[in-house]
Amino acid sequence: MTPPESSPVGTAELRGDIQDFTMANTFISCYTHCIFSTKGRRNLIFRDMQERLWAYFGSVAREHNLACLSAGGIDNHAHVLLSLPATVTILKAMQLIKGGSSKWINETFPAAGKFEWQEGYGAFSVGASQKTAVRTYIDSQAVHHGNTTFEEEYIAFLNRYGVEYDERYVFG
Repeated sequence: MTPPESSPVGTAELRGDIQDFTMANTFISCYTHCIFSTKGRRNLIFRDMQERLWAYFGSVAREHNLACLSAGGIDNHAHVLLSLPATVTILKAMQLIKGGSSKWINETFPAAGKFEWQEGYGAFSVGASQKTAVRTYIDSQAVHHGNTTFEEEYIAFLNRYGVEYDERYVFG
């Protein structure tokens, strides 16, 4: 069966012509909701530093060509909604945000003691149509955690996204 002449790709394939049909640019829509806790889930993100820390996540992201669309959390963990470019992996984004922010916290708030993030993190895909809902969720962390612990929230995310895990190793 011969494709219609209005189908240049199909026609070229059938004729064996060599044509370059590559894309001229790369277009990415990659939104990721990342969740990470303080080392040992200790309450080290004090209220007086929270707004500055969330803003700092955004500055680290911008410095590395990421977009931090939302950031928030409570005393023992943080959430960020990132838009990742094709050149940055989730792992790299988390290294930059967690590493940069822990250094900043230790320099900016030395009286708070040594600050560290937990080694791991959760990263969950977000569809473009869900960005607003995720932003609202991140912005309402204080209210949300009035009746839900970080551990309950994190396990719920793993279950909702179908992530297989061994409960013995989730929290270290």
